Amino acid sequence: MNFEFWPILYSLILLTGGIWLADIVYFRKRRLATGGVEAAEKEPLVVEYARFLFPVVVVVFLIRGFLVEPFRIPSDSMLPTLEDGDFILVNRFSYGIRVPMLDYKLLDLGRPERGDIIVFHYPKDPSQNYIKRVIGVPGDQITYREKMVYINGKPMKQELIGRLGSSPFSYSTYWEDLETVRHRIQVRGGLGGFDPQSWTVPENSYFVMGDNRDNSNDSRVWGYVPDENLVGRAFFIWFNLNFKWNRLGAIGEPE
Repeated sequence: MNFEFWPILYSLILLTGGIWLADIVYFRKRRLATGGVEAAEKEPLVVEYARFLFPVVVVVFLIRGFLVEPFRIPSDSMLPTLEDGDFILVNRFSYGIRVPMLDYKLLDLGRPERGDIIVFHYPKDPSQNYIKRVIGVPGDQITYREKMVYINGKPMKQELIGRLGSSPFSYSTYWEDLETVRHRIQVRGGLGGFDPQSWTVPENSYFVMGDNRDNSNDSRVWGYVPDENLVGRAFFIWFNLNFKWNRLGAIGEPE
């Protein structure tokens, strides 16, 4: 969801609530004094709309701000797990209850774990929301060598599923075992041919990568995701723009 949604929602709450409150506190009493009970009960059209819309907007704010929020996948960086055109649901309270847009944490309910697919504010431009998979948690040493992930010196096992296309534009799909989560990844060509890189994840930060390993702008490029940038955990595909109904369901479940 675009970052601009929250200012609009806050404005609607203030506008509709303000109109309704002003009528209760002042204008209704004025109508009562000048025209009696019948005039007082006859609300102007703008007040009727405000009285109807205010609770609706508040419910939307509470659900999307603190419970579940829909997002659209905008790229192929998470192939084969998620694809451009998937619409997903994100659990907003998995990692704590935060004030929408301000992202002030009211209550700490948990932390991301390795293998979680998270939505977060892109550290270089917080107005953009990104989605990636958590590979490293605070204190982890992450090494990426020959297209394989090593966590604290231990290689994460990969098992070939199949290949698509012809060289040099072929893609290979693998199962990757992060110990807590077994998921699919996609790499261009096959394993190997990648200079080794290493990172140590700082406190209150996370190292994330896209499942489409050779086509993802992630922690390998711009660094870590701070805890305050977390939005929530992706857990369900509820629609696909290309009407691929077999994609609907819990994220990570076999198709």
